[in-house]
Amino acid sequence: MQKKFYGIVDIGSNTMRLVIYLQEKAGHLREVENVKAVARLRNHLNTENQLTEQGLDILINTLQSFREVIRTYSLTDLVCVATATIRQAKNQSDIINKVKERTGLPIRVLSEKEEAFYGYLAVVNATSIDEGITVDIGGGSTEVTYFKNRQLMEAHSFPFGALTLRSFFKDIIPEEKEIFELRHFLMEQFSSLPWLAQKQVPLIGIGGSARNLAQIDQALKKYPLAGLHQYKMQVADIQSVMAYLVSLNYEKLLKVEGLSSDRADIILPAITVFSSLYETVQAESFVLSRKGLRDGVFYEQLSKEFGTYLFPDVLEDSIQELINDYDLHPKQILHVQSLTRKLFHQLQDQTAVDWQDADWVLLKRASYVFNLGKYIDSESSSQHTFYLLANRTIDGLLHKERLELALVASFKNKTVFKQYVQPYKDWFSKQAQKKLRSLGALLKFAYCLDATRRQIIDDFTIEKTEIGIDITLYCSQDWMPEKYQAEKQKKHLEKSLKIPIQLHFKKAVE
Repeated sequence: MQKKFYGIVDIGSNTMRLVIYLQEKAGHLREVENVKAVARLRNHLNTENQLTEQGLDILINTLQSFREVIRTYSLTDLVCVATATIRQAKNQSDIINKVKERTGLPIRVLSEKEEAFYGYLAVVNATSIDEGITVDIGGGSTEVTYFKNRQLMEAHSFPFGALTLRSFFKDIIPEEKEIFELRHFLMEQFSSLPWLAQKQVPLIGIGGSARNLAQIDQALKKYPLAGLHQYKMQVADIQSVMAYLVSLNYEKLLKVEGLSSDRADIILPAITVFSSLYETVQAESFVLSRKGLRDGVFYEQLSKEFGTYLFPDVLEDSIQELINDYDLHPKQILHVQSLTRKLFHQLQDQTAVDWQDADWVLLKRASYVFNLGKYIDSESSSQHTFYLLANRTIDGLLHKERLELALVASFKNKTVFKQYVQPYKDWFSKQAQKKLRSLGALLKFAYCLDATRRQIIDDFTIEKTEIGIDITLYCSQDWMPEKYQAEKQKKHLEKSLKIPIQLHFKKAVE
């Protein structure tokens, strides 16, 4: 299949970016190039709200630089969008004409409503959050939306951003009184929208400032997982980061791990926005979305191809990407999944194992991606499976859910499981760890029943005996390889269930 590349130029008030996407087999877009320039166009609006000649030169020179990168790709489509600063500039028409003349790029100036909509669209197509408030703080504006059942209910754009709010502080490191005054201003602004009040839903942060907040929090905690998308924080975490940054001088602030040097002077106003909005919403948590406006623009583009701008199941699409990327076998997956489902429910009924419906949901997810690390190396498949699933962004899963998936899908034995879970042992109780281990042992056993990928086991029965359980498996073909693997691996299931298992292989009645 011929590769399709798409490009977007995002002209923001603080930064400008060129992002190139590659369309995957399943239709999704994967970022392959991301070029950033700190243009700070907001600082080049004069008292009459016109972009100055100096600002225009910075804009055009940056776009010409982007064009050099663009030339290395054969793009199916290229979009150039501009937000608050160009939107608010009185000489907008002149800017658009000169940019077109000098660079050949036609600028599409997004309305406040469009900018908010694209942020919402990115979040609902990149997470499994059904109801929430999004916040995207740029240099010159802040967009908030409320969605429920994945449908946009409310949207608003405030005419202030991290650069404009900096005026509340005399110095980079503010005094307590200045923070109080900014919070008072923000709480008044947010209270003007009744639909924000006490929603008690996740607050989803979009954009560079939200990203930096999450990165700093991860650095302070020595967070053991890779990735930022769907990283979850509580209000205490936001307050802790704020208190830490305020305690530093500017020189030390520039060296904070996780904080981009070009955001050092605007991060404190931005965090004040997040904490004030968190309080207004009485949010359940703060969740970072790496996907934002640029992704939303292309989700709308894809909607023309797929007929809807909402992907039906975000997580299902992500799992399908993994199946495609690692050449997994759909026929085997469906067969093993069927065996696993029956094993799960029958063992649940006939043993004392503490499995719930939610555990089946996790087990089903893991059955799609079990042992995918063999794509890299069959001998160390378990290690690769765990690392890939634990550290790869999987749209639709929070970080802890991603880790649970990795632990179950990579199960090899109790010793290796303990090695994997060791850095995260505080994340799970001992009981939760035992349950994850039992689910992993069950899944590994089920895959042994299709060791040769021939789907020879048509059915099975489970019978409880005085000393344990008997599993009788009915086979359509020679079962020697499956029997060897199942007998070898059943010990892990026996240990987790604390019950002996006898296996009986028989020819299926035709």
